[in-house]
Amino acid sequence: MHITILGATGATGRHLTEQALERGHTVVALARDPARITLPNSTNLTTVAADVFDASSIARAVVPGTTVISGLGVAKGATGTLEAGARAMIDAQPDRIIWLGAYGTGTSADHAGALTRWLLRAVMGNELSDKVSADSAVIRAGGTVFHAGPLTNKGLASGWRVADLHAAPRRLFPATISRATVAAAMLTEAETHKFPGTTVIPLKR
Repeated sequence: MHITILGATGATGRHLTEQALERGHTVVALARDPARITLPNSTNLTTVAADVFDASSIARAVVPGTTVISGLGVAKGATGTLEAGARAMIDAQPDRIIWLGAYGTGTSADHAGALTRWLLRAVMGNELSDKVSADSAVIRAGGTVFHAGPLTNKGLASGWRVADLHAAPRRLFPATISRATVAAAMLTEAETHKFPGTTVIPLKR
């Protein structure tokens, strides 16, 4: 499979890139500064300079037949990055988009509960509306949005599953999950196409 990774230098993007290569996929890793993509040389890896605020740079990087997987995040106080990234990717017309969001925002807000919603509004501020807008655009385009709980840097979980929103367990606070596990779940969705046009939750078993 031909996979394009958006936000490849980020903490989750690095896992996505590494695991995609381990699975034998052909990977185009996008970053504003590709020199920061510090992975061993591979004939299956191409690094490309691209900026979500320059839609033409994204369009040039997305080849026909590709699946885009986004680990894109935003710096504190930055706004508009995620929506710009989503729109640039949609305009580039890949086969599929798999997008990383946050549990408790947008479509998963009601499932997460009032306390989680309050905390996210307090912590994320203006970034929250950017995230919700990006998720909505991806879903309307037929992509899959992963709403993960708080992310950790632990290793890949020994077992995990992907659930739709209605199957998400009710908790006072969302369960943590490692970036490596979320990356594995997103890549499996890219391979299997089980949840197009919807929001899903990656969970440890």
